Amino acid sequence: MSAAAPANGQGPLAIICGGGSLPAAIADSVTARGRAVLLFPLRGAADSAGVMRYPHHWLYVGQGGKFKRLARAAGCTDVVLIGAMVRPALWQIRPDFRTLLYLPRIMAAFRGGDDHLLSSIGRIFGEHGFHLRGAHEVAPEILMPEGQLGQELPSEANRADIALGFAFLHAAAPFDVGQAVVVAGRHVLAVEAAEGTDAMLARVAEMRAKGRVPPIAGVLVKAPKHGQDRRFDLPSIGPQTVKAAAEAGLSGIAVLAGSTIVAEPGEMIAAANRAKLFVIGASPETQQ
Repeated sequence: MSAAAPANGQGPLAIICGGGSLPAAIADSVTARGRAVLLFPLRGAADSAGVMRYPHHWLYVGQGGKFKRLARAAGCTDVVLIGAMVRPALWQIRPDFRTLLYLPRIMAAFRGGDDHLLSSIGRIFGEHGFHLRGAHEVAPEILMPEGQLGQELPSEANRADIALGFAFLHAAAPFDVGQAVVVAGRHVLAVEAAEGTDAMLARVAEMRAKGRVPPIAGVLVKAPKHGQDRRFDLPSIGPQTVKAAAEAGLSGIAVLAGSTIVAEPGEMIAAANRAKLFVIGASPETQQ
């Protein structure tokens, strides 16, 4: 399938799609602004339901040559990488001939955290004339605003936990680990690592069920790593985050405003109201 350039002179936006609803949400936003899109869903990661609504070409991880050929043929120069994806093992990559030429650099990029890996891949895209864009650059309305969403507000105890959560994430940033932490009673209960936010929250729920955490609700705090390349892997929240936070017995969710993507905001707010959880966007000054 192909995508034609819109009348405004911009070529289609290439969207390399991982899992979840975010790739389709970005495509919806961009097309509403009058720009065409061409999706490149990754096999084993992307959800087919959202992909099928737009022109698309399926890719295996490692098919850089195929991407370059198809994107250039469609007139794409801007590229967004968005959606959930588990970091593949090197043996799971299916490199085509062009990607094989970059395999030593890709292997070196794997020897580091996610930000190091994605920034290294971004440089390779740039060398081939593609401009990597952040999802927030092409669809700024997807970012969390400052202030309260929904009906609930955090208590003073919640606010103390939120401040500790942001301070922890800021201090941990040089180690290029996760972007989320659970805090209760000014005590860090869990830190996100390779498992992702939902799995971390499931771990908190399990610990709570076994009586291994104090009987205090606590909060989920999410923020990008300090100094992170924000074209890649901005933290995100959505209805599933609210569901997992409620199952973990938390009081609410706090994220960094202007630096966190909100998926399906209407559904997320409704879910938060039903669960009586607060959702707030904290001022960027919180992480200074």
